[in-house]
Amino acid sequence: MLFKKKQEIRTYDKENQRPVIRSSICTGERVAGFQDIHSGKFTDIMLIRTSADLEEFCRLYGIGADELSVQY
Repeated sequence: MLFKKKQEIRTYDKENQRPVIRSSICTGERVAGFQDIHSGKFTDIMLIRTSADLEEFCRLYGIGADELSVQY
């Protein structure tokens, strides 16, 4: 291919936010986002349906799998 789509890397406030996956106990729905360390406010970014979605979230924000925490 002659023209490749540029890979986008987004940023977040690493000092005040941490990456979190919120998972529902009842439905199993998972949402990836960031939680404010001080206030606990959660900002959702994307719905996680498959492992590919999770990999895409990690790639977009440059997050390692060991940095993610899961909240129920």
